[in-house]
Amino acid sequence: MTLTINGQPADHAAATLAELVEALGLADAKVATALNGTFVPVRTRAATPLSHGDRIEVVAPRQGG
Repeated sequence: MTLTINGQPADHAAATLAELVEALGLADAKVATALNGTFVPVRTRAATPLSHGDRIEVVAPRQGG
């Protein structure tokens, strides 16, 4: 299915947000996720299904000032 990940179209077969984060190589990273503009906590990613056309944002925290 085609998803938009951080503004870029991409084809993925992941069924859930947790599977997508893992497929992106970020399963062990501290990242925040949003699906179609709504924040998705880590504990609910495995229960968050993905659908064709979904918009996903994956953001890593930054330090500095």
